[in-house]
This record gives sequence, structure tokens and C-alpha cells, in this order.
Amino acid sequence: MMRRNFLKAGLAAGVAAIGGAAFFRQGANAAEGSFPVSHTEAEWKKLLTPDQFAVLRNEATERPFSSQLNANKKAGLYACAGCDTPVYSSKAKFDSGTGWPSFWEPVSAEAVGTTTDYKLIYPRTEVHCATCGGHLGHVFNDGPKPTGKRHCINGVALNFKPGATEAS
Repeated sequence: MMRRNFLKAGLAAGVAAIGGAAFFRQGANAAEGSFPVSHTEAEWKKLLTPDQFAVLRNEATERPFSSQLNANKKAGLYACAGCDTPVYSSKAKFDSGTGWPSFWEPVSAEAVGTTTDYKLIYPRTEVHCATCGGHLGHVFNDGPKPTGKRHCINGVALNFKPGATEAS
């Protein structure tokens, strides 16, 4: 009898968690709103690789340590793979050990936007491209100085431009 009640309680908690996640989720696709660059879903599928589409438009996450950009140490800019807008500089890149390219700040406050994401039930700060709304990754408060932020970004959501600078 006690085991049955334990199982019922576990099942109820699981259903509540799933329902809570569905209730709090702020959208199944890229950041909602109006952006300077926009396309239909069919157009995005033609413009992006399947992996880029999954991450940028459907907010998927690439496997850790799967992106060559994670270990990239060259100078340059990282642009959104969806619209080519520069979003991060190699000057702000650091090795977080997490398996994803990490930056302590974007190239400018206007380059990215953030929303609250409840997909794992607890709130996280999602970061997206301010030009096309594409999902880039998440921002955490465990980064290095001077900001203390860690922009944990999917490498597949970025294109690296070697030698480019913010002024280019």
C-alpha cells in the first residue's frame, strides 16, 4: 500500500512538472516579436542547415564539445548564422569548460536580446539575436570579470569571421 501511494505521488509530481513546463514555456520557436530580418519557416529551412534550423528557430541545444568554435582561439567576430549580424567578439571569449563557446559579453547591448525560458521548469535567461530572433543560447551569472556573465552559445548558431573587428 505504501509503495502504491509513493508511485502515485511520483506520477502526480511528474504530471505537475510537465504541466508547469507547458504553462510557463514562452514559445516553442525563436524569440517572438518583430525583427528586422524575418522569413517564413520554409524560407528559414532553405537558408539554414538542419542543425542550424533546430537551434536558431526551434531552440534546440547542440551536444557539448561538438562545435569547432568551442576551441577556436583566433581573433575575429562571431556572427549569427541566421542573419550574419555580429553578436560576439573573440576579445570576450573564454574557456568555460562547459563544451560550448562562451563569452562574457556581446559586441553591444543592442546585438542580442534576452527572454526568460522555463523549459527546464526553473527560469533561465535565453539569449537571441536582436536582428532575426534566432536562439543563440543562455546567459548565466557564473562568468569571469568584468561582467560575471557567461553567455553559453551554441556554436552551430554562429559563423566565425576571422580578423573582423567591431568597427569593420
